[in-house]
Amino acid sequence: MKKNFLLCGLAGWCLEILFTSFCSFRKRELKLMGETSLWMFPIYGMAAFLKPLCRRIKNFPALLRGIFYSCFIFLGEYVSGSILKKYQMCPWDYSGSRANINGVIRLDYAPFWMAAGLIFEKLLARPLRRM
Repeated sequence: MKKNFLLCGLAGWCLEILFTSFCSFRKRELKLMGETSLWMFPIYGMAAFLKPLCRRIKNFPALLRGIFYSCFIFLGEYVSGSILKKYQMCPWDYSGSRANINGVIRLDYAPFWMAAGLIFEKLLARPLRRM
């Protein structure tokens, strides 16, 4: 579980940096600066807890699996974002988006979370080697 947590945390960080770099490209900021927060590592690491779900739904169509993952990621994002927001430490604020819920999740990000869930699924399905 520990290795999967580290793997998911690192993968999530990398995905976030790529995503935010792409957003800067869309704004014509050619430095392509991506960003993340240290708080995001344990949040992404929690994707390791998806492994039992991955096993149960492995034969479902990819779209349905993606929907399941997106729902669980939204739940994790909402809980962690609400806790961090309570202490003024939340690194994201979606309150400017039309599709936000309490400024901590954006429903229009569902396709991205579906893709992230399927990526985490692939990572969690791989056998981990001992170090």
